[in-house]
Amino acid sequence: MDEKMKIYNDKMTKSFESLLSEMGTIRAGRANPRVLDRIKVDYYGTPTPIQQVANISVPEPRMIQIQPWEGSMVSAIEKAIMMSDLGINPTNDGKLIRLVFPELTEERRKELAKEVKKKGEQAKVAIRNIRREGNDTFKKLAKSDDVSEDDIKVLEDDIQKMTDKYVKKIDDAVEEKSKEIMTV
Repeated sequence: MDEKMKIYNDKMTKSFESLLSEMGTIRAGRANPRVLDRIKVDYYGTPTPIQQVANISVPEPRMIQIQPWEGSMVSAIEKAIMMSDLGINPTNDGKLIRLVFPELTEERRKELAKEVKKKGEQAKVAIRNIRREGNDTFKKLAKSDDVSEDDIKVLEDDIQKMTDKYVKKIDDAVEEKSKEIMTV
């Protein structure tokens, strides 16, 4: 029976980790190198993550510094950043690219907090869908007669507890990210 629960636990864990990675790309007032995670740069004809062609550092709270390992990559990285949805114009001095993050307005902070809550709700829906999938699977097991109704009830209770645990983790992560965004 445990391997049945492990499948759903793994799916819920992946949904939660996906939410965390999405929230990591939402920029709060501070510069976070993870905002670059989704940006790919053309590296000799192959779309490659910036982290694989450059050293990324945060020398100041609101600045990200990108130092390509090859000098020829400076303009390609700059172009990739400008084409992205980051909304920040990079400055380059020929060797380094700097991204300076402006202070967020109160209105923008509220928008970002709403976006975080929306992503949290989507993740909770995904978790509940996994629970429903599990319950459907358990009901099919009951019809096949090799599992007792009591065992099915135990499995359903376990998957509900697992769902509650992940929903709480999502709520906590959303709360933490919202606080981070709203902090000036």
